[in-house]
This record gives sequence, structure tokens and C-alpha cells, in this order.
Amino acid sequence: MSIRVLVADDARFMRQLIREIIEPEGFEVVGEAADGRAAVEEFQRLSPDLVTMDIVMPKRSGIDAVKEILALDPSAKVAMVSALGQESLVMEALQAGASDYIVKPFKPDSVVATLRKIAEKGA
Repeated sequence: MSIRVLVADDARFMRQLIREIIEPEGFEVVGEAADGRAAVEEFQRLSPDLVTMDIVMPKRSGIDAVKEILALDPSAKVAMVSALGQESLVMEALQAGASDYIVKPFKPDSVVATLRKIAEKGA
């Protein structure tokens, strides 16, 4: 059974890049969101197994969206996506309940390994 993923990033090309990395590895991208508010709405609508969440997004930050998603579903699995140099934001996201993180620029093998590790926790 494939792992159902919601990809949240304000940059369309980043959402596409994540999709291109993970779909050939057996993940199913069930939805996309371009801002934190849409990420929470799509999470509620789709109930994905896993969310990739950009930290810096319009309307609602990735960190606030993680808090909201975890309030809705404490067992939600969220991988934060951050650029190099955002270590303090990553720590804040992990303290807010994010499962793990992926650093841009992506190494495809690392992205897949991190998402598999998160998906297998408590599967």
C-alpha cells in the first residue's frame, strides 16, 4: 500500500520537485497546498498519512500549520521542509510536534529515507 502524502509549499516548482522525487518511490501525492491555511484545510479533507510542510509560507506559517494539524490529529506525521540556515525555525517546528525535517537543496535519497522513517514510526 502506498503512503499518501500532502505536499505543502508556497513554491509550485518545489511541490513538483517533491512529487517527482517521491512518486517513483511508491508514495502517492494526494494533494498540494500553497500556504499554511490551505495545508490545514487539505489535511482535514484528505487525511493523508504524511505531510511535507515548508516552514516559511504565506497566510499561516508552516509551524503554525503543524500546531493546528496536530491539534486536529495528534498522531499526524509532518516532515518540515527548510532551507539551509533555518535551524532555529526547524527546532521550533520540532518542538511544535513535527516528526522530522528535510533540508533544501534536496538530496533525493535523503528525502525518501526521511519520509519512509516518519511513515514507519507508529505505522
